[in-house]
Amino acid sequence: MMIVGLTGGIGSGKSTVGSMFQKLGVPIYNSDFEAKNLMVSSKKIKRDIETLLGKDSYLEGEPNKKYIAKIVFNDKKLLQGLNNIVHPAVRRHFKSWCKRQNAPYVIQEAAIIFENGTNEFYDKIILVTSPRDIRIQRVVDRDGTTAEAVMERIDNQWPDSEKEKLSDFIIENIGLEATEREVSRIHHKLLKIRA
Repeated sequence: MMIVGLTGGIGSGKSTVGSMFQKLGVPIYNSDFEAKNLMVSSKKIKRDIETLLGKDSYLEGEPNKKYIAKIVFNDKKLLQGLNNIVHPAVRRHFKSWCKRQNAPYVIQEAAIIFENGTNEFYDKIILVTSPRDIRIQRVVDRDGTTAEAVMERIDNQWPDSEKEKLSDFIIENIGLEATEREVSRIHHKLLKIRA
């Protein structure tokens, strides 16, 4: 089975693209969603995060996203520490999920494939891009946050120009129809590679 990474900066529209592949019958593993589940369900992860970031990192058993984001996006060491707790657990969970799939290829949607050096793990990588102003507006509308907070997160991720050099496919996600056509084109290419 071929393993395809789907990545892109915050607000680029990775999940939108992922759902388009899903409609074509491709199994999608959403790393952010599964990471949040593991942060709730795993006592070890919860304990490790509270040790690293303090008791305020959880509210009523749920990750306190605003508190965590505020701390880690201003401190690269803490961000790395959090990634070192969560990413290996997600990787193990993804590998066991793959064993249960029956498809020519699967997609793992993950925001920081290049930043955490896991790009070698994938057979192919699809990068989703969008202009910076569109990305900022999407996240402000989606999360009810500020443009400044979004820009901080964008600045913690690699620029698209660097990611493009290491990606096999690039989808510029501005208009849904054009994006859907590109998803279909890439899907057929991936199936041919697998054939």
